[in-house]
Amino acid sequence: MPYPPPPRVPSGPRRRSLLASVAGGALLVGCSDGTGSSEEGTAGSPSVVERARVRAARDSRGIVERYDAVLAAHPALAERVGPLRAEAVRHAEAFGGTATTASPTASSSTSPTSSSSASPSPSAAVPTTEKEALAQLAAAERALADRRAKALLDVPGELARLLASVAAAGAGHAYLLTEAAR
Repeated sequence: MPYPPPPRVPSGPRRRSLLASVAGGALLVGCSDGTGSSEEGTAGSPSVVERARVRAARDSRGIVERYDAVLAAHPALAERVGPLRAEAVRHAEAFGGTATTASPTASSSTSPTSSSSASPSPSAAVPTTEKEALAQLAAAERALADRRAKALLDVPGELARLLASVAAAGAGHAYLLTEAAR
């Protein structure tokens, strides 16, 4: 009696299970209570943690400036973009930074000459159409969320959880902005 041919299922773990394991491992790295020895290692040194926190606050302030530039150029977007800007302000504050406290409607009521004299950052050049401005904001949020997702692997505990949360919020903002640009 001949033996049946071997099954065509490859041996070893599948790609999905490997990706799930890696993602789960990354989450577990950030899920310490802050009292373990991971805080004492190189990644947990105050200088690394503080630099990451300062960078995250600076990035949040930068995205708030982008929102302000878009609102100044396209005041009609205030209802759509204002809540996302408010979240970005809260993100900056969560990292210990400060963001401009001007409301979306207040910043959108400034005259074009006053907004250009405030010398926004060069990266805050706003496209002339609302659709392009929303697409540019979405791209900026997506890039920032990706940078934060990478950075959370290098920091311990609470800061990693905060970076993960803010990165997820940024990805959500990018999605909403992309949908609004359609």
